[in-house]
Amino acid sequence: MSEADVTYPTQGSEPHFNPSAEFQVAEGIRAIGLCFVGDSYVAGIGDPKALGWVSRVIARTPQPGVELATYNLGIRGQSSTDVLARWQRECEPRWSQSNERRLVLGLGLHDVLSQMSTARSRLNLANILDDASSGAIATFVVGPPPTLDAELNARLEVLVDAQADVCSRRGVTYVDCFRPLLGHDQWLSDLSAGDGWHPGQAGYGLIAWLVLHAGWQSWLQLD
Repeated sequence: MSEADVTYPTQGSEPHFNPSAEFQVAEGIRAIGLCFVGDSYVAGIGDPKALGWVSRVIARTPQPGVELATYNLGIRGQSSTDVLARWQRECEPRWSQSNERRLVLGLGLHDVLSQMSTARSRLNLANILDDASSGAIATFVVGPPPTLDAELNARLEVLVDAQADVCSRRGVTYVDCFRPLLGHDQWLSDLSAGDGWHPGQAGYGLIAWLVLHAGWQSWLQLD
């Protein structure tokens, strides 16, 4: 079942997705394969330290009693359609030595830039989450941050709300990076020093902070 098969009612109970498998925390030694898949924000474009938010989050993630293998699979310019087409192919070999498969998604900016419909964007995200859930893969989604372009931000806000809704329906953690950073002085200063879309060190540090304070360790079940 995918979001394409669902008609959402305006009132009453919401349809519920029932995965064919269930994620389980491994017993004994936990070998966690953690794949980050997404666009230029996942790749850390614009950070002169080449850390982005992903490496900053991992550096602050305690790893007592676990074997944590992390893989950054961010590609600049990718939309949710691109991520949908490649995530399984690229993640599977990286999970070959893991007994816990975890997927972090970061996407959305290029959906808006390519004028993809909101319906298509949410369908792409829903299909990724549903396929992952059916494969007993735990998921976590990080939304796109704001830019310096007001018109682009207006469209991003619509997408962010759609992404949050897709995740909420599936019980998946969604990190809203848009509203906390919209109008944030340090974020705006970082964007102004770059291309207007991608931050530098300070901006990626802000995204990392939002991720770390959105139940990150609880999702990894490390606390």
